[in-house]
This record gives sequence, structure tokens and C-alpha cells, in this order.
Amino acid sequence: MKHMFYSFKEAVQGIHNGATIMVGGFGLCGIPENLIGALVESGVKDLTVISNNCGVDEWGLGLLLKNKQIKKMIASYVGENKEFERQVLAQEIEVELIPQGTLAERIRAGGAGIPAFYTPAGVGTPIAEGREVRTFNGKDYLLETALQADFSLIRAWRGDRMGNLQYNKTAQNFNPMIAAAGKVTIAEIEELTEIGEIEPHHIHTPSIYVQHLIIGQQEKRIERRTIRKEEISS
Repeated sequence: MKHMFYSFKEAVQGIHNGATIMVGGFGLCGIPENLIGALVESGVKDLTVISNNCGVDEWGLGLLLKNKQIKKMIASYVGENKEFERQVLAQEIEVELIPQGTLAERIRAGGAGIPAFYTPAGVGTPIAEGREVRTFNGKDYLLETALQADFSLIRAWRGDRMGNLQYNKTAQNFNPMIAAAGKVTIAEIEELTEIGEIEPHHIHTPSIYVQHLIIGQQEKRIERRTIRKEEISS
């Protein structure tokens, strides 16, 4: 049985100043928004955050950014966040931008205990400057090191009391690999089920990667709202 938290404030109280955290999700899909909100309220600072992106200006990781709680961001793109762009240009935050596939693999490698790997992504670009490049079968590859974190904050649809998790559709983006790459993984779930209710072949993250659970409903905001334009017949 995994330890259950019953308040988000209590769930994040172990996250200290200067900690490295990984945060699951893609855009606003599958993000642990309640855990992020509790971090904002905690006032913890000088965080190194590893995530695909930094949320939007008024939601998700954008709230930590606005509050100047992030010291360094490791991500694949700046995205829709104007405050993130402003802080980068003003040199108020340290940023490491990584090709999206490389970021995913660096996290996956961290969870699998693989210290480093070679990838063709970034070869011949500024990303490779001053870095080790080796040739395999006539093709150049760039050495990349694995990423791990003190804490992983993830979002799942369902979780049983053992900590086995199931994600809903595209909320699987980054969450399973981030769950494996943290020393302490806190899973924010929508539904708590009894052991055995999730079919073994439907488990996306095994319980071995999860230390704590907390139930929290999701607001499910839309990152960018678009309206289909009606076709005008002539």
C-alpha cells in the first residue's frame, strides 16, 4: 500500500529550496496542476524544473515562473508563455532548450539507469558545440547524458492503492517516463481504485516507481481555444 496524502500542501512540504523537480504533461494536458499550485503557495524557490514546456502565463508551471520560484528550466520549447520569453531575454532565468525527442530519451534513460547515450539529433548545430561526437557506421552521433530529479510530480487518471497508474489518452505524454526518473514520485490521480481493479495489461506505470498518491480533480483548461471557421458558399 502506498502512502496517501490528503492535502496538497502536505504533499509538497518535502520539496526544498534548490530542488530539481520533473513535471509531467504536455502543454496543459496531463499536468499535476494541484501539486503545482501547492508549490506556488509553499514559496519554495531556486527550483530546477525539467518539463516539456513551462505552461502558460496564468496556469501550470507558468504560475511558478511568474512567482520567480524557478532558477533553471530544462525544456524543449518556450511555447505560449510570454513571461517565460521575457525572463529568458532579460536573463532572469537559466534555460536549457533540448530537442523534444532528446529530452524524452534523456528522461527515459534516467529512469532506466542508463547514464548516457548517443543520438543524431543536434549534430552539426550549435547544440553540439564543445560536445562529444562519435561516428558509428559512417554517421555522427552526439553524446547526451541522462536526466534525473529529486522529485517527480505526475498526473494520472486512475491509481490503485499499490500505486499502479493508468493515464487517460494523451496525458501519457512524459508522465510515465518522468514517474520513473524521480527519486521521489508523487502521483496526483483523479480516481483511487482497489487493488486488482486496473487490468494488469492496462497499467502504464507500475507501482515500483511511485512513492506517494493524492486525489485531485482537474480543471482541464484549454491552452489555445480555436473556433472552426464556417465555409461561405458562393
